[in-house]
Amino acid sequence: MANGKKTWLIAVVVIVVLAGLVFSFFKGTYNRFVALDEGVKSAWAQVENQLQRRYDLIPNLVETVKGYAKQEKDVLVEVTNARARVGGAATVSDKIDANNELSGALSRLLLVVEQYPDLKSNQNFLRLQDELAGTENRISVERKRYNDAVRGYNVAIRSFPANLLAGMFGFKKAAFFEVPAAAQAAPRVKF
Repeated sequence: MANGKKTWLIAVVVIVVLAGLVFSFFKGTYNRFVALDEGVKSAWAQVENQLQRRYDLIPNLVETVKGYAKQEKDVLVEVTNARARVGGAATVSDKIDANNELSGALSRLLLVVEQYPDLKSNQNFLRLQDELAGTENRISVERKRYNDAVRGYNVAIRSFPANLLAGMFGFKKAAFFEVPAAAQAAPRVKF
């Protein structure tokens, strides 16, 4: 009987240890997913800060260009419409798409500016152009940080056996901030 109690006690200890290990795995993995998810959200917030900075600069840039490039109304309207779509975007994917469209419109606007030497020497325009260039650099840095956070998060939720837990608790892949295929070619402006 003492041997039976000893076997029973060993079985209970093994079950408790296994339960502790399983609990530890679930707790650690879940908490890691939460931390990575928050990292993605934080990185996206920094991208949005820089996108908002660009969004706020655009009306000043457009107004400055308007005075010099009255015949370039189509490009100015395109920038204004793209900016409005950015303001109306609700989801991360919509914001990414709208900001990619805005980036293309701004590129076309800056190409138009090349045709106006007086505008290129205007101090207000030069200051705005420098601010926009700095903002675009900040967006690029924050977009990279966001994509790095997304990559880490997506790898974690797709790796076995953690992917089983991710599926149970509804952790889903995050979207990368990707450059559209159209942005890989230089914009063409014809006069």
